[in-house]
Amino acid sequence: MRLLFIRHGDPDYELDSLTPTGRREAALLAERIAPMDVAEYYVSTMGRARETARPTLEKAGRTAEECDWLREFSVGVLRPDLGGKRSEVPWDWLPQDWAKEPMLLSREHWHEHPVFAEADLKSAYDKVIGEFEKLLAAHGYVRDGLCYRVERAGSETLAFFCHFGVSCVLLSRLMNVSPMVLWHGLAMAPSSVTTVYTEERRPGVASFRAAAVGDVSHLYAHAQEPSFSARFCEVYGNGDRVD
Repeated sequence: MRLLFIRHGDPDYELDSLTPTGRREAALLAERIAPMDVAEYYVSTMGRARETARPTLEKAGRTAEECDWLREFSVGVLRPDLGGKRSEVPWDWLPQDWAKEPMLLSREHWHEHPVFAEADLKSAYDKVIGEFEKLLAAHGYVRDGLCYRVERAGSETLAFFCHFGVSCVLLSRLMNVSPMVLWHGLAMAPSSVTTVYTEERRPGVASFRAAAVGDVSHLYAHAQEPSFSARFCEVYGNGDRVD
């Protein structure tokens, strides 16, 4: 099985839509994804994800199942770097804050940190993961400990048009790591594609492995620079996004 986690194009967050650049990215993305043999398309119910998926679906003559659980992982937390003010982006702490908290990097205990526990982030995480696991099981891969039991092997492709935060939640489940590791260790540019395959090294037991993370080759193929809405400045004060 192959899973494609596709981030929305350059966003206009205020309008929950795409910028003109984002629409250009979505069109170039469609040239890449639409010719693929995709068994099923799934899309977040948020506007920027649906708008990103539209050119691909139109070009492929397909429809997508809209999934509320694929919405951005927005749960209000009392952010320590904001003086305890509530933020709807639970993971976006400054490095000097989260790096002092080893618990956040623990697969088993990340959600027990007081900031996340106060917001009951684990319940929101489990809801997303529960829906994801039901979908994988419907396609023949059933969670069994830290791996998957293969009840029906297949090489089909599933495509998910969604968001950075929730993609990291799903990847954290497949890779058995704290989502905080991925929220702070990965950058996925707008319209990027993250590709994950199953590996079945012995009959009946599968794991998942990422072959590409945040791939924007469809943009480079058309001399289109990736949008910057994925990361922060490389050097403080150089003019890039810093907050």
